[in-house]
Amino acid sequence: MPCRPLLYLVIALLLISCTSEGKPEGQDATSEASTNEFATFSSFDGEQIAYFDEGEGPAVMLLHGFINSAASWEGTELKKQLRAQGFRIIVPDLRGNGNSAKPQTDTGYADFAEIKDLQALADHLKLEEYMAVGYSRGSILLANLLTREPRISRAIIGGMGIDFTNPDWPRRIQFADAFSGVVALTPETEGAVNYAKSINADLRSLHLQQKHQPSTSPDALREVSIPIMVLVGNDDKDNGDPGQLERLFPNGRLNIIPGDHNTTYRKGVFAAATMAFLKGG
Repeated sequence: MPCRPLLYLVIALLLISCTSEGKPEGQDATSEASTNEFATFSSFDGEQIAYFDEGEGPAVMLLHGFINSAASWEGTELKKQLRAQGFRIIVPDLRGNGNSAKPQTDTGYADFAEIKDLQALADHLKLEEYMAVGYSRGSILLANLLTREPRISRAIIGGMGIDFTNPDWPRRIQFADAFSGVVALTPETEGAVNYAKSINADLRSLHLQQKHQPSTSPDALREVSIPIMVLVGNDDKDNGDPGQLERLFPNGRLNIIPGDHNTTYRKGVFAAATMAFLKGG
């Protein structure tokens, strides 16, 4: 019989090494908490939204993935490069995550509440122009934001294919059901729910985030004329065809780089592609 410390280590490793379907979108177990103080502001409906704002120069907003927070960008090569090359880095905790408010009713997430938070944050910071980088669920929100926000000058949609444009996307519904607490878990969802429980994430909020997740239509995305890069790992295949997504944008481009869904955004190759694009390349 193994000793208790070894048994605990084995259990921890099993939690960390769940499959890409079971892990939260865009989550890497090595994420570090930010060393900077977060600030908060009162959003359009009075809910408090937390964010980090550091540096000076051209503003870049980073949007995190599912079961995640602003802290997931800490330690990434991208954030290191943004700091080193003189950008202003704005990273919100999306509603229901991190240090932001976690409403427990449908009203708190319906009618594009998360998108309105991002517009309110830009207003609060008096941004006249900014760039944006989304990853995984952050990209889903960013895509919708692009149809409403004229201040964004260029954007990267990371870790995402075209499937989110379907309002009845089965994967979204599957995860909404899984976090409802009333539907049996599947092999695809069990790892994500168990991980969320292990970090004391708010399961009700996660359910509502999936239930009310925006599904921006292809026609709406065809109206987005700014430069867009769809940036996806070559082993990232759960969210539809990234090429079909890229072709919706009049000024889009596709960049397939080495990596899977859960770790690509942390790597140097992601940072290099992003920095080149943000600087006009």
